Amino acid sequence: MESPVEIIQHTGGVIGVSWLMIALPLVGAAILLVLGRFTNRWGHLLGVAMSLASFVVAVLAFFELVGFGEEQRRRAVELYDFIPGMVKMGLLIDPLSISFALLITGVGSLIHIYSIGYMSHDEHRRRFFGYLNLFVSAMLLLVLSDNYVGLFIGWEGVGLASYLLIGFWQFKPSAAVAAKKAFVVNRVGDFGLLVGMFLIWTTFGTLTFKTLGEQITPGQENGTMLAIGLLLLLGACGKSAQLPLQSWLLDAMEGPTPVSALIHAATMVTAGVYLVVRSGAFFFPEGSGAALAVAIVGAATLLAGAIIGCAKDDIKKGLAGSTMSQIGYMMLGAGLGPAGYAFAIGHLITHGFFKANMFLGAGSVMHGMNDEVNMRKFGGLRKFMPVTFVTFFIGYLAIIGFPLLSGYFTKDGIIETAVHHQPVLGWLAVLGAGITGFYMSRMVFMTFFGEKRWAEDAHPHESPAVMTWPLIILSIGSIGLGGYLVLNGTLYDFLKPAVGGDGPAPHFDFTSTPGLATLALVAVGAAFAWMRYGRAEVPAVQPRASFLTTFARRDLYGDAINESLFMRPGQWLTRIAVFFDNRGIDGLVNGLAAGIGGTSGRMRRLQTGFARTYALSIFIGAALLTGALLLVGNL
Repeated sequence: MESPVEIIQHTGGVIGVSWLMIALPLVGAAILLVLGRFTNRWGHLLGVAMSLASFVVAVLAFFELVGFGEEQRRRAVELYDFIPGMVKMGLLIDPLSISFALLITGVGSLIHIYSIGYMSHDEHRRRFFGYLNLFVSAMLLLVLSDNYVGLFIGWEGVGLASYLLIGFWQFKPSAAVAAKKAFVVNRVGDFGLLVGMFLIWTTFGTLTFKTLGEQITPGQENGTMLAIGLLLLLGACGKSAQLPLQSWLLDAMEGPTPVSALIHAATMVTAGVYLVVRSGAFFFPEGSGAALAVAIVGAATLLAGAIIGCAKDDIKKGLAGSTMSQIGYMMLGAGLGPAGYAFAIGHLITHGFFKANMFLGAGSVMHGMNDEVNMRKFGGLRKFMPVTFVTFFIGYLAIIGFPLLSGYFTKDGIIETAVHHQPVLGWLAVLGAGITGFYMSRMVFMTFFGEKRWAEDAHPHESPAVMTWPLIILSIGSIGLGGYLVLNGTLYDFLKPAVGGDGPAPHFDFTSTPGLATLALVAVGAAFAWMRYGRAEVPAVQPRASFLTTFARRDLYGDAINESLFMRPGQWLTRIAVFFDNRGIDGLVNGLAAGIGGTSGRMRRLQTGFARTYALSIFIGAALLTGALLLVGNL
């Protein structure tokens, strides 16, 4: 939202029709979901074609954008009046949004291609591809919109699509529950984003990034700005599974594995990082309360996710804990301001490659192991799945920060910047890197090394080419992309027109103290994992664990805390309300009705139907009345 470079109105060229990036997969989703079974034979091919077409538009728009000078790389494309006189819908094509668009459509298209093989035996494959297209379209709307209204529509569209994809196998109760959980938890974050938008509107009278950038004074900070920043952070925590709204992420593994790769690598969980960076004016100057809150949340989450990953035997849930941790690194970088933006976005891009690589690799293992996810029932699979093993191993080296691979440059860049600006949080990030070395090595050793531990009826085999080629392409990005983005300040200089930044690009120091300490701890973690799971025999059954291991296995008791703090009190409030309604409101109404009914019943007994009774009543009444009048007259 900061506008260090003026936004220029753009009508021609590929950027002028950049709305096609959103429209193409949206049209694909509409065709596949509306025409239904008539598209069953070719629906998956249409889904792939629409995603690839969107990627082509993104690539062409990228090259057109870099053809302009640095001061002209923020281009606005007006579409229509959403609320006449108040909100105009449009797109903002700048270095930040186009970077996300390339990642979403590029990695997303590879996941589409992989899904052709992975979902080949599913009778509802056409509907699955329709949901994938819908997801990609919504995510592109989120990152390309030039205002918070369009961003919010895409934000909610992503939430809907994730609900449909996580619960795709509805016949599994666990999948249906996981989809509902993701939907409900994200509504908490969405509430924060929505209230933040209301506060922005009442304060500035606009929700357009360009106008906000013109109105907000650089370095401006007050109570309102702090409140807006914290509300936007709450929204980011929901989508990016950051503490305290992380509980949905691991359960989301109930969806098909390509969904896990799409949600946890290149799209949904990165939306929170995008929101923080795009809304940078509300979080800075550096050291503001909102910025510090972002950094603290990121540091706490990267540790929590790493600890959870150490105790998971389900390969997909282990990778989900890893995603939670790596997004924490990105949030930490985003909380450091322009100095950390390039490393945060760089890590987001490289993570999109190596984490999608590993999730799809896990899916390849499951494909060859009858959908088994328990790593204690794997072992020695490198001999039977050589392509899957090599590509997964490359992703593993990238995520632990092995020198010269992608993650080494981006994650270590975040750590070094954090140590410089927030030393305590920076050294916690170093510790998290050491834990990452342990749990990722544990995953590799339990899956691909050691003796076989699978069932007799299992016949592990390599996946077909339609699944392995996406793995190969993603592994190439896991090797060299980080160095290209970080060295010589390539990404920093490219993003500067969109996110700001003073001075030259931060220098990546190969021999810095934090960097060397990180490598040392990663080596220690990997060695410890080798002693426990590589060299030693791995029990086929999960052994009894200490309190700390149980703590990690149960996701740091996140569900128990939510149940105790929110669900149980909610139940008691509901019961109290029901009791008050039954005994109070309904009791009063029913009691009044019973009283009137009883009184009328008693009075009805006086009506006997005999004339002599009525005559006697009249005589008695007249006597009483006469006596009363005489008594009053004598007084």
